[in-house]
Amino acid sequence: MTSDKKKKRASARRSPRVTRRSSLNTARKVLRTEADAIATLIGRLDTSFERAVELLATTTGRVVVTGMGKSGLVARKIAATFSSTGTPAFFLHPAEATHGDMGMLVVGDTVVALSYSGETDEILRLLARIKRLAVPVISMTGDRNSTLAQASDVLLDVSIEREACSLNLAPTASTTASLALGDALAIALLERKGFREDDFAELHPGGELGKKIQRVEHLMHTGDAVPAVRPDTPMPRVIEEMSRKGFGMANVVADGRRLAGIITDGDLRRWLQKAGKDWSRQTARDAMSQKSTTIQAKESAARAVRLMEAQRITSLPVVDGRGRLVGLLHLHDCSDLRRKIPEDRSVNGNLPECGK
Repeated sequence: MTSDKKKKRASARRSPRVTRRSSLNTARKVLRTEADAIATLIGRLDTSFERAVELLATTTGRVVVTGMGKSGLVARKIAATFSSTGTPAFFLHPAEATHGDMGMLVVGDTVVALSYSGETDEILRLLARIKRLAVPVISMTGDRNSTLAQASDVLLDVSIEREACSLNLAPTASTTASLALGDALAIALLERKGFREDDFAELHPGGELGKKIQRVEHLMHTGDAVPAVRPDTPMPRVIEEMSRKGFGMANVVADGRRLAGIITDGDLRRWLQKAGKDWSRQTARDAMSQKSTTIQAKESAARAVRLMEAQRITSLPVVDGRGRLVGLLHLHDCSDLRRKIPEDRSVNGNLPECGK
């Protein structure tokens, strides 16, 4: 037997056959181990977490999140979550920090440092600079007696019983625990600051998230583009305005731009059948409908779409808090939002009368 064949057979003996069932069992064990790690964190939460949230909420500078290796990857995600939920934050690579990036850290910042051992050399080298600036440190570590833990202003214990790795070596459950605790910090901080959907929209203008939380004011037509007539406008002029603006409707506005009613193409056809030969002598007041669905500019565009689809209309007058017309939203303006918007039964209630 050649030496190559001997090596192959020896390798086969060392590598147990992996079946589909054993892979599923492994996956279940990994997920249970990581779920247990998070469950342990829940029972461990105490006033240290509250102090961390308060410290972050009162930070006048930026939140600087740092970590090395797998902890560094988690730190990047935590920094990104902070930034996207209203807390200015960035990731500082601890190794690069000692080669010039240390200047990114200034008075007024707060550091969130991740190191499961609490003894990561690159992190410890940062501590001297951090202390000179009197920058507070929140640590996430699995060793309460470590150098990092002892140097921290607030310690968040992320210790776990074991890693999900069968060798108990690869950072798995420990990184999951740190990531989950970072999310908990970000969301608690979001609520502490009163961060709202509108604020989230300002920070996420692109992508599907941005589309779903766009406000009506971002999409509506304003000014001369909005078809508008007065109650005493002759009907020939009303028809001209509807045709010229091309929305299939006209808003009837009274003094002070208060919305008094609307006239849609359907309203116009039905009214003409009843009006007879004298139709041209009548005014918008005679043809308008006082009952109309409206929305305000600060409401979400997704809700506007639900309103229009529920009421089977294509144009939605936009009014302010005093019932004054400020714009018009057309269903076509929201084409990107019409996909997979969940039903909202609250839009099917009684319709408000214009101007009320």
